[in-house]
Amino acid sequence: MSTIIVRGLDDAVKQQLAAQAKEHGRSMEAEVRAILTKAARRPHIGIALLAAARDVGGIDDLPIPVRNDVAQAVDFE
Repeated sequence: MSTIIVRGLDDAVKQQLAAQAKEHGRSMEAEVRAILTKAARRPHIGIALLAAARDVGGIDDLPIPVRNDVAQAVDFE
């Protein structure tokens, strides 16, 4: 197991964490550990989309349109 120290935590955040921990029936340390674990395991949307594309046959055959248009300034008049 690793240990981390969080410095400069706002008192209001600490109070909120303490309230959440009490609500969930665990220590504040256990509450923070649960929050961090859940956040770290959340899937990355880009990786999830890539995996979904691979599951349906990939994206290698999709045509990539040529971008030859020129940006124009907007006329607000």
